[in-house]
Amino acid sequence: MQLPVLYQDEWLAVVAKPAGLMVHDSALAADETDFAADRLREQFGRSIHLVHRLDRATSGCLLLAFDRDSASALGKAVMAQQLEKRYLAVCRGWPEEAFTIDHPLDGGPGKPQKKPAVTRFQRLATGELDEPSAGFPTSRYALLECEPVTGRFRQIRRHLKHVSHHLIGDTSHGDGRHNRAFRMRGVHRMLLHAWRLGFPHPQTGAMLRVQAAPEGEFLKAMALFGWELA
Repeated sequence: MQLPVLYQDEWLAVVAKPAGLMVHDSALAADETDFAADRLREQFGRSIHLVHRLDRATSGCLLLAFDRDSASALGKAVMAQQLEKRYLAVCRGWPEEAFTIDHPLDGGPGKPQKKPAVTRFQRLATGELDEPSAGFPTSRYALLECEPVTGRFRQIRRHLKHVSHHLIGDTSHGDGRHNRAFRMRGVHRMLLHAWRLGFPHPQTGAMLRVQAAPEGEFLKAMALFGWELA
């Protein structure tokens, strides 16, 4: 039940959250009773303060603080856009090698006001599956590195939908045909992973960088194409 610890000191920790685990209780939790926040309080034996959030279906780096002062300092870093966040994603199609999506997004259910939202993307690899699509005998897919400059609700997922390079496994904003193609090959999760996280340490101000290697079904998806990370 414990989450892998990627970094820990007296003031903070970075853990690897698995896909499918909700970070904390919310209106979206329904009948869920298992939350990362509860596990982490028990795991570390002390109070914790979550600095940021990850969607339930997203895996990877999750930052937390052990005291209010550290949490406040890290929260200010988040607001100042000083967190370096890099995600791995698998999308349909072959987008250009580097591109930026600047497209305003609302705040999700009950928050209709749109705010600026910017995500930078870099294409790391491409591949094809023997899956007919749109009149072609195969389907094309790409491995992306994603850098959300802003932090809007489901930003990466919605930005990829905006340019018709839907995130694989996303049942809310993705493409059902391509999701089914991956499920038929044993990949049942959303292919979004919080890969790298950098932030100024609340005590020293020095940049600390942590990485969570993808595993499980994300690696299974990459193996379908022979993809490896440099």
